[in-house]
Amino acid sequence: MGNGVPRGLHTVTASITVDDGKAAIEFYKKAFGAEVAMCMLAPGNGAVAHAELKIGDSTIFLNDEFPQSTVHSPRKLGGTTGGLQLYVDDCDAWHKRAVDAGCTNTMSPADMFWGDRMSQVTDPFGHVWGISTNKEQFSEAELARRSEEFWKQLRGAK
Repeated sequence: MGNGVPRGLHTVTASITVDDGKAAIEFYKKAFGAEVAMCMLAPGNGAVAHAELKIGDSTIFLNDEFPQSTVHSPRKLGGTTGGLQLYVDDCDAWHKRAVDAGCTNTMSPADMFWGDRMSQVTDPFGHVWGISTNKEQFSEAELARRSEEFWKQLRGAK
């Protein structure tokens, strides 16, 4: 491509670490329709050294934990510091598929003030996935108005 980015990837590509790469790949295929673009196993123990999973028009990297690495799975850490966001055609259907596959529902689908219908699930490997469908686009002024109203209501609920 001439810009240093491999074909089919973007400037920023998410990479996740799990504690059972082969099981995670099979799970993401079921829960999110992931397709395996490539999977390289480590010699000896057969751990996933590097996999590339395509979900929609995006690719994520996946690997098992390795003792020499400072990157650990959410289950080892007891939590995660970030998540992955899916933009899809039908938030409710994708949410249901993910939960049916074994994700934990952490936020049921709901309409958000910023114009998305959004939900959230946590997969069995500890990764948090936001699932959204953009329903409306509006000006920054309208977003500011809606945001102010949201926070005003939230403060009033306490």
